[in-house]
Amino acid sequence: MQLFYNSDITTETKQITFDKIESKHIVRVLRKKENDILKITNGKGFLFDVKIIIASDKKCLAEVIAFEKKQKPWDYYLHIAIAPTKLNDRTEWFLEKATEIGIDEITPIICSNSERRVVKLERFQKIIQSAMKQSLKFTLPKLNEPIKLSEFIKQDLDGQVCIAHCEEQEKTLLQSVVKPSTKTTILIGPEGDFSVQEISKCLEKGFTPISLGESRLRTETAALVAVNTVSFINQ
Repeated sequence: MQLFYNSDITTETKQITFDKIESKHIVRVLRKKENDILKITNGKGFLFDVKIIIASDKKCLAEVIAFEKKQKPWDYYLHIAIAPTKLNDRTEWFLEKATEIGIDEITPIICSNSERRVVKLERFQKIIQSAMKQSLKFTLPKLNEPIKLSEFIKQDLDGQVCIAHCEEQEKTLLQSVVKPSTKTTILIGPEGDFSVQEISKCLEKGFTPISLGESRLRTETAALVAVNTVSFINQ
């Protein structure tokens, strides 16, 4: 199934006009014609069937003929707060794979040892949208604005809250901490790890210190291991 994404389409929408880029893709690349049916999600759990009524590569027009509410494949809520990596492509790789596996919310956090403090949210959003379509999911993960770790942990975070760090302190394996069908927030630090002071402040705020195994993992690998572990626990 070829899945398209449009955040503006709702159950009240009668017609939809594709932009020039998507129109060209639909007509010239996919060779779709008038009366052909396309599948669209709005990233809010809905799948729409639309029928092409004008097959123009400059302005393709379609009418909504059916829609359905799609149940999210997982019954937990996972929020990963990750320090952006020095190389953007590593964070982008995480965003893509995490979306394919299943994640609900992502927050870039700026830490004491962060080597990257500016992120291109628009680029990240496109990566997430593409991965959602490719993996045939109908709920778009929420991508938040970057925030300093010190400000992030001041928020009222409900559910389980965990911090994965590399310091030689007492930690529990993530798979022993995660409870099925619950909300979990996991902090993943930068290449230089969280500072001792940051770890201490997180523990004071009630974060559970966790381990992701014996290996020392890159930031994006650690984050993906966390996503996969939570997904596995909920199978």
